[in-house]
Amino acid sequence: MTVNWQQEVDQRKEALLDDLVELLKVKSEREDDKITADAPFGPGPRDALLHMLSYGERDGFVVKNVDNYAGHIEYGEGEEILGIFGHMDVVPAGDGWDTDPYVPVIKDNKIYARGSSDDKGPSMAAYYGLKIIKELGLPVSKKIRFVVGSDEESTWKDMDYYFEHEEMPDFGFAPDAEFPIINGEKGNISVAPQFASTNGGSYELKTFKAGLRPNMVPQDVTAVVTAPSVEKAESLKEAYHAYLEKSGVSGTAELNDTVVSFKLIGKSAHGASPQSGVNAATYLATFLNEFDFGGGAKNYLTVAAHIHLDVYGEKLGVAYEDEKMGKLTMNAGLFEFVAGEEGAYINFNFRYPQGTGKEQLAAGITDSIGQYVTTLKVDEKHSGPHYVPVEDPLVATLLAVYEEHTGEKGYEQIIGGGTYGRLLKRGVAFGAMFPGFTDTMHQANEFMSLDDLFRAAVIYADAIYRLAK
Repeated sequence: MTVNWQQEVDQRKEALLDDLVELLKVKSEREDDKITADAPFGPGPRDALLHMLSYGERDGFVVKNVDNYAGHIEYGEGEEILGIFGHMDVVPAGDGWDTDPYVPVIKDNKIYARGSSDDKGPSMAAYYGLKIIKELGLPVSKKIRFVVGSDEESTWKDMDYYFEHEEMPDFGFAPDAEFPIINGEKGNISVAPQFASTNGGSYELKTFKAGLRPNMVPQDVTAVVTAPSVEKAESLKEAYHAYLEKSGVSGTAELNDTVVSFKLIGKSAHGASPQSGVNAATYLATFLNEFDFGGGAKNYLTVAAHIHLDVYGEKLGVAYEDEKMGKLTMNAGLFEFVAGEEGAYINFNFRYPQGTGKEQLAAGITDSIGQYVTTLKVDEKHSGPHYVPVEDPLVATLLAVYEEHTGEKGYEQIIGGGTYGRLLKRGVAFGAMFPGFTDTMHQANEFMSLDDLFRAAVIYADAIYRLAK
């Protein structure tokens, strides 16, 4: 049976967009202070999960909710399971938006909202691909499970819990990255040096805070400093304004007697591509480190300044490059120092290629900055590098579909980002962003092109059917 996938998507454009708009209205940021028994990651991720599953119920699929951690929308029968993995949680919206991030706005043929490109928009495109197959009654020989997660941007505990109760698909993809395909992903681990929260110089660091998530470049940083005199405080403010102008970043400094409250604004970006952002924290630390701080505060600022503009781990002695997977990247995503309180730290999030790993990272960091830190906290739960060969039928089929619908040559890609595709031995990421797209994931004014949204739905429909028939 020949199906005109473009025609089928065209007939459902309005419905697809309406469903997406309603889903984007759900503020699905993880909120640990609002976790309950029925909301394991807070009310937002739960509500978005339920909202997505309700579409499956409305459309007559077999739907299962696994205790509000995750769920699936299922179609077809067969011994093998094709898994499609989307996630409804989003990173915090942060500042710098031109519109309300949870009131979707369509402008210039783009839909603006948090989650529009990561990952509600692509998930909806893939869901409609499956919906078309069901509505046409196309025969399939495999069970198709659209798995819906709610903690992808944080700990992946949603998938841990889900797979304690449900079987693992045999193969599949996550619509959560780029076309033509992502068949390799770097390893992902966080390492957090800890510092004493003491002072000892003529200037005192009271607080230094930046970052929302390990996988986001900090857009904003605040710090509070006590100067040795009113005159020194005024001079500090003046020097800061000169530094801002010289560095090409913006910020403010407010005086209250000898206390100076700093703010600096950078640019957020996905932690897997720190080179695309402007790390506000390291800019401010570089400025403050020129003044007479002491104790743990001096050590903290020294390290934070030391890593300024270093996105490849070179200054930490952990730089590494693999011929296939490329360079290791490092995002300093979280900063917290509160004088007199335990737990001062900087979180380094590494995306690393095959050939290096936890031990090498810990050793390099210890050698380079060990003298400044009290302990080194290495995340015990991390993901190693993942790769599915181009020759695998899954990869070959998806690339063939892409080529037929775009007229462009398909090719393999390996990224620093982590997707649910890596959950499966034969799992990849497939779309929904096309080559040349503007990456706004984890940034203010996140958007997805409507043309790309509908074009992705066409590709997904054909791909799912070819993989499942």
